[in-house]
Amino acid sequence: MKAFNRLKTFLLRIWHSLFFKYAIVTIAGVAIVGFLDENSFWSHFKNMQRISELKEETEKYNAEYRRDQARIRELDRNPKAIEKIARERYFMKADDEDIFVLSDDGEMENPIQKHEKAE
Repeated sequence: MKAFNRLKTFLLRIWHSLFFKYAIVTIAGVAIVGFLDENSFWSHFKNMQRISELKEETEKYNAEYRRDQARIRELDRNPKAIEKIARERYFMKADDEDIFVLSDDGEMENPIQKHEKAE
């Protein structure tokens, strides 16, 4: 019984101490700001992950843009490149030629895009 009274007295002293109240308020504040708030550490972490994903996507599209620009410059300078694309993609031919498609099982290396139309 004495031990119980001592424990009770000790807990009441802690409960009434100023340090305990500040500690509880500080812990609650950190929990709210750190995990529950709109600008919490968790949302900051998720936003940083999203930013890195978007940067990778941007790099991918920039590389694709540079590749397409190089291809456009080649088409502007070299009429043989236009002829090559016409033969490979659209199976166009000269008057004295015949075209034989050997295999249609796999996908084409450069499939016709949606905005491109074969005539």
